[in-house]
Parts: sequence; structure tokens; C-alpha cells
Amino acid sequence: MSQSRHVPVMLQRCLDLLAPALEGPGPVVVDCTLGLGGHSEALLERFPEARLVALDRDKEALRLSGERLAPYGERATLVHAVYDELPDVLRKLGIARVQGVLFDLGVSSMQLDEADRGFAYAQDAPLDMRMDQTTGAGAAEVLNTYPPGELVRILRAYGEEKQAKRIVAAVVREREKEPFSNSARLVELIRDALPQAAKRTGGNPAKRTFQALRIEVNGELSVLERAIPAAVKALDVGGRIAVLSYHSLEDRLVKHVFAAGAATTAPPGLPVVPERYQPRLKLLTRGAELPTEEEIAENRRAAPARLRGAQRIREDVE
Repeated sequence: MSQSRHVPVMLQRCLDLLAPALEGPGPVVVDCTLGLGGHSEALLERFPEARLVALDRDKEALRLSGERLAPYGERATLVHAVYDELPDVLRKLGIARVQGVLFDLGVSSMQLDEADRGFAYAQDAPLDMRMDQTTGAGAAEVLNTYPPGELVRILRAYGEEKQAKRIVAAVVREREKEPFSNSARLVELIRDALPQAAKRTGGNPAKRTFQALRIEVNGELSVLERAIPAAVKALDVGGRIAVLSYHSLEDRLVKHVFAAGAATTAPPGLPVVPERYQPRLKLLTRGAELPTEEEIAENRRAAPARLRGAQRIREDVE
């Protein structure tokens, strides 16, 4: 896939949201989800003074982005890390505070387009779904070894799949005959397991199960639960964070962290709110911003995107 054709989701809006914090002298901006480097390249291009630190757990993504960002030389530091490791990464680089942070929580286009990674349900591939293929259990192992109750929980919690019990019953029956290894067999099983009415709504019936497996395999929600507060903590006063989510579970988590930071923690009824109870964050988006019709036409993967932004307005007071 040509990198030039890949259009990062809501790119302009992300840049505009972060701009006030990145236009001063020598700002540091962190791209927590480097992927193919589209957002990173745009950040380096638009903010010529900025230094970029970019993280990805996928070594292939780091290699490709490294080529793409090579012209920026020392201004770009690429690190093989999961985004909840941000505090460690910054400490090792000797960076105390940053002025901007960007998260794009979608699966990278490269992973969806590479058949052998098993993220996409539209083509047959080994059931892997690990973003970092050097570590952890793949999706096939989850399907073949998890107890039925645990699989039902994962499909319900991470895929919001109402038919979780039916699907899991079919998985358990089938895995006893032969373990799962490829995505096509799983897609077919889901189609057969669902009642007619459930097949008529909301696109490919396998979509929710694949989402649930991907989140489980990569520990995405637990990683995100640690990563968003850590990123907020790393922000300088005046610094800004922008987060693109693609399903309600992620968006809810981001919303919760931002809302907590933007609320006063004072007991009710105080005539004057002391500094230590004052909000730490100011919300920069009213609710979640959605992509425009033009953006969706340009990049169909933008359709489910939700963008939230916040600005650090004061230090934590211990």
C-alpha cells in the first residue's frame, strides 16, 4: 500500500487542536500511536520548532515510519513501546514535560491491509491480531484455550456483542473438533450461529467478535486506562492532548478521564474553592467531535472516529 495514499483520520482538526501549545519555541509533542507516521509527519511539517517523540508496539510500523520521517533527522525520536509506557520513555529521554500528546486509537491501516496479520474479517488469514508480534498470545490461542464463560465476557464487554452466548457455544463445539487457526472459519461460524434478524443489522456480523478479540489480545483497554492519565500527567501547563477513538468503550474511557480532570474536587458549599481542588484540565471539544462527510468520503475508516481534546490548566497540587 502506498503511504502517500493513506490519509490520517481528522488530521487537520488534530493539528488545529494541538497548535496553540506547539507554536512556541522548542515544544515536545508525543505521537503515542505512530502507525504509518501520517500524523507524525504532519506535526513535524506544521510545527518546524517541535521535537517529536513517537511510540509504536509494532516493529514493522516503526521501520516504515522511520523511512518516512528520516528527512526530519534528529527532530524525530521513534521508540518501540506500548503507549502506557510513556512515563518510562520520557524519563529515559530526559524529558520532564511535553507540550502536546496525540493518540489515534484505530488499528493502523498497515495492519488491516496486511493479510497475514489476521485483523481483517474480509479476507482469510491466520488468527493472530497481535500488534507486537514478538510477544503474547494471538487470537487463535484465545479462541482455542479460554474457558467459555471468559469468552462470553470478552465478546460482551469488548465487542458489545448481544449474541455472545450463541457464538461462544458454536466456538466451543467447533474447537473440540479442530482448533481455530484462520479467520475465514471463524467468520463462517459467526454467520451460521447468528439468528437472521441479527445478520441484517450493522455490517459484517463478525465485526464485533473481531474487535473483542483484538482488544483482548493486545490488552488495549487496560493499556488505555493507564495511558490516558499518564499522558495528562506528562503535559506541561498549557499543554494539549487530542485523542481519536473508534468505538464507544474507548471513547467512554477518554471522556471519563477528561471529565474527572475538568471537574472541581472541592466538597460542596465552599465559598472559595482552594487551589488544590481546582480543575486540572479544560475541555477543548464539546462532547466528541465527529468527522465531516468529506473526511469520511476521503477515508472510510474515519466514519466511526470520535475526537476529544483537553488542555492542562494547572499543576497537580499534592
